[in-house]
Amino acid sequence: MHTLLPEPVRRLAAWCVVVLLLTGVAAVGVWLCVTFQTAVTPVLLALLGTALLGPLHRRLLAMKVQRSLAAGLTCAAVVAVVGGATYVVVAALIDTGDQILTSLRRAADGLARHFGAAGTSLGDLAANARELLGKFGGTAASGVISGLSVVGEVIAMAVLALLLVFFFLRDSGRAMRALRSLAPRDSADHVEAMARRAFGAMEGFMRGTTFIALIDGVLIAVGMLILRVPGALGLGALVFVGAYIPYLGAFISGAVAILVALADRGWVIALWAVGVVLAVQLLEGHVLQPVIQSRTVQMHPAVVMLAITAGASVAGILGMLLAVPLTAAAFGVLGELRRRYASGSSAS
Repeated sequence: MHTLLPEPVRRLAAWCVVVLLLTGVAAVGVWLCVTFQTAVTPVLLALLGTALLGPLHRRLLAMKVQRSLAAGLTCAAVVAVVGGATYVVVAALIDTGDQILTSLRRAADGLARHFGAAGTSLGDLAANARELLGKFGGTAASGVISGLSVVGEVIAMAVLALLLVFFFLRDSGRAMRALRSLAPRDSADHVEAMARRAFGAMEGFMRGTTFIALIDGVLIAVGMLILRVPGALGLGALVFVGAYIPYLGAFISGAVAILVALADRGWVIALWAVGVVLAVQLLEGHVLQPVIQSRTVQMHPAVVMLAITAGASVAGILGMLLAVPLTAAAFGVLGELRRRYASGSSAS
C-alpha cells in the first residue's frame, strides 16, 4: 500500500504525536498537583521523608522489631532529630539574624559608594529581608496565606506528612502488592522495577544531600568562626538549608557569608571568606558528590538548573526544594526503561 508521506516523515510524525501526548499528560498532572497542593504537598514530603528514613526502618526490621513498632520508632526518631535540628537552625538564625542583616546593610552602603545602583539594590534587599523571609514561609505553606494561618497550615501539613511517613514505612510491602495488582499482568514486573528504581534514586539523593548539607554547613561555620565573622553559626545554618537547592542555594548562602565578612572584617577577611567558600564548594563538587552520591542518579548541572527553574515557576520555594529529588526519581524510571529495553533488544 502506497502512502503520500515517505517513511522518515511518518516516523517523525509518530514521535511528534508521542511527545504531544506525554506533554499533555504532564501538563494535566502538574495542574492537578497545583490545584490540590494542600493534599499533594504532604504526600510528596512524606515520600521524601520515607526515602530518607528507609534505611533506619529496614535496620529495625532486621533486628526483629515488629513492623508497626519499627515504623513508630522511626517516626519518633525523625521527630527528635528534625525537631532538634530545626531548633538549632532557628535559634542560630534568630540570635545572629540582626547581625547578618546589619552587616548586609553595611556592605550595601560600601558597595553603593563604589558601584552605585548595584549596591543600592543590595541595600534594598537587606532592608526587606524580613519581609522576604515572611513571603518564603507563605510560599512554602500555600503561597497565599499569611500570619497565624501559615503557622497552622504548616503544622497541619507536618503532622499529616509524619502520619503518612508512618503508613508508608509500615505498609510499603502492601503498597507494592497493590501496585502490581493495578498493573497489567505482563507488565507488573516492569512496573515494580521502575517504582523501586525511582524510590531508590530518591532515597540515595535525599540521604546524600542531607549528609553533604551537614558537612557544608559545619565547614562554613567553622571557617567563619576562625575568621571571626559575626553570625558564623547563622551563616552555617543558612548554608545547610540552602544546600537542599543544588547550585543556587550554595551560591546565595555563600555570597551572604562573603558580604557579611566584607562588611564587618574588611576586604582581606572577605577574600579569606571567598577562599573558604570556594574550598568547600570544590570539596563538595570533586569529593563529596562523587563519593557520597556515586550510586544515585547522576544528573547534568544544566538539567538540575532547569528542574529548579521549573519547580520555582510551579510552586515557588517548595517547588525548588522538591524539583531535584522528583527529577532524580524520573531519571531512575528512564534508566530502568532503557536498561530493560536494551536487554530486550539484545535478547531478540
